[in-house]
Amino acid sequence: IGAAVQDAIVRVGEISFDKKARRFTIMLNRFRWETAGEKGPYERVRSALSFEGVLGVKSRRVRADIDEALASLLSIGFIPEEEPPGGVVRLLLAGGGEIAVDVECLDVVLIDMGPTWSTPRRPDHEQSG
Repeated sequence: IGAAVQDAIVRVGEISFDKKARRFTIMLNRFRWETAGEKGPYERVRSALSFEGVLGVKSRRVRADIDEALASLLSIGFIPEEEPPGGVVRLLLAGGGEIAVDVECLDVVLIDMGPTWSTPRRPDHEQSG
C-alpha cells in the first residue's frame, strides 16, 4: 500500500480521525504507479486510505488550521511495538510534516473511489534533489 500511495496529493481538510469508530481516514489523489510506464501515459485517481483499530493520532508540521492546504505523501512506515501486533504507522509528508497513527494492529484499506484522469508528469524525486 505504501508504494501505491507514494506521491499522493492530500488536502489537509480531508484527513479525519473518528475517535468513537477508532478510524483514521485520508482522502487523496494518488498517482497510479501500477500503470505508469517510463514515458506515460500517467494517471491519478481519487482514493480513500483508512486505518481501523486506531488508538490515537499525533501530527507534526501539518497545517490543520488550513483545510485547503495541500501536502504530498512521501512514504508510509510501520514501527511495531515490543508486544505484537500493535505499533505506530508513520506517514511522512513533503516539507517535513508527519502523522503518527497509533494502532492496536495493522488494519489498513486503500480503495479507489472513482474514474482516473490523466496527468502530464510522473513524480520524480531525483529532480527535486
